[in-house]
Amino acid sequence: MKIAVIFLVCLTYLTNLTPSEAGVIDQVTVITAMNTNRAKYGAKPVLWSASLVPGVTQYAQMCKFAHSDARARYGETLHAVGKPNVGIAEAINSWMVEASKYNYHTPGFSAATGDFTQIVWKSTTQVACAQAQCGAGTIFSQPSTFTVCRYTPPGNFPGQFPQNVGRLVA
Repeated sequence: MKIAVIFLVCLTYLTNLTPSEAGVIDQVTVITAMNTNRAKYGAKPVLWSASLVPGVTQYAQMCKFAHSDARARYGETLHAVGKPNVGIAEAINSWMVEASKYNYHTPGFSAATGDFTQIVWKSTTQVACAQAQCGAGTIFSQPSTFTVCRYTPPGNFPGQFPQNVGRLVA
C-alpha cells in the first residue's frame, strides 16, 4: 500500500511539472556555443549570469512567443520549435544563421538579424538561457520547445552597431 501511494504521489508530481522543471539548460553547452560564435566575430567571451536565471526561467515558463518588456535592462533572443525536447544548440544555430543577412555597409538593427547581432554584441558580458516544454495550443498547435536567452549589458542600440558587431574573422 505504501509503495502504491508513493508511486501515485510521484506520478502526480511528474504529470504536473512546470516547463522549467521538465528540462534543464546545460550552462557549459550555452557558454561554449555562445563563445565559439562570438569569437568568430571578434567578440570576447561571455559568462553565465546567475542573476538573469530566475527572470529568464520564469519568462520561458509562460510559453508566450513575444519579447518581454526589458526596458533596456537586458537583451533577449527567443526561439520556438513545434516539437518537444529540442536542445539549446538548435536555438543558437538558428540565431546565428541570421549572420548571412546582416548588412555591414549600413550597420543597424533589423528584425531579420537582431538575434545574431545580440549574440555577437561586443559589449555584452553575460548571458543566461532557459527552455520550457510548452503544451499544445500555447505557442503552436502541437507541443513545443521554447528557448529564451537574456544578455547583459544589452545590445542592439542605434548608433553602436559598427563598434559592436564585428565581421567574420574565422
